[in-house]
Amino acid sequence: MIKTIYFIILAYFILGGIGFYLINRKKDPTVARESYTKFIAYFFIINVLFFSITIKPVVFHYLALMIGLVGVYELFTLFRVRNMTHKTFFLLSLVVYFGLTIGFFLFSRLPKELILYSFLVLSIFDAFSQISGQLFGKTKIMPHISPNKTLGGLVGGALFAIASSFVLNNLYQGTLVSALVLAVGIVIFAFLGDIAASFYKRKFDVKDYSKLIPGHGGFLDRFDSLIAGGAWVAFAINLLNF
Repeated sequence: MIKTIYFIILAYFILGGIGFYLINRKKDPTVARESYTKFIAYFFIINVLFFSITIKPVVFHYLALMIGLVGVYELFTLFRVRNMTHKTFFLLSLVVYFGLTIGFFLFSRLPKELILYSFLVLSIFDAFSQISGQLFGKTKIMPHISPNKTLGGLVGGALFAIASSFVLNNLYQGTLVSALVLAVGIVIFAFLGDIAASFYKRKFDVKDYSKLIPGHGGFLDRFDSLIAGGAWVAFAINLLNF
């Protein structure tokens, strides 16, 4: 089953690679190179997380802890670099972030099949939101907070992710209805987590949280949706009894 899922992931990456080629073939070489760097880095990240979940779940547990801690560091760094302005906003952001991070940490301790199901749904949403947004995105959703977010990207990514949740349903032992609700929740929380992370950056007038990940920026630039989506799954499983 795991081998089949990995082949599905590779198929998605091939499809995504074709999409990136169509997007970048008429762009400036420098811009195209940055886009391909982002794509390659994303491929590496997905593989590291996938194999940590499937082969050694305890490794993913520690990765989740690391992601959460580096995220705290990035929040503090932006706050300090901007001369510690917007103190109330920073404290409220920290409270929200700690709540989501605790949920994400609990998510990392769930059965590996459920973690993998959630991770794949979220990753498909994230990847195909970018691809469909660049191919078909015309209407911007929140241009002052996240300029690259478009209605076409959101709808395209959500449709791919939710459709894929049915293909991946063998990983989740609940009913089809509960699997659908879980997948929709993942998409919603992933989107809101991304928007919240972008809002924090705009408040402190920066483009990226850091330069730790080539083509992506910081850990919160890359893992904001994973943290929020994972927190939703932990909440749904532990409190809503999904």
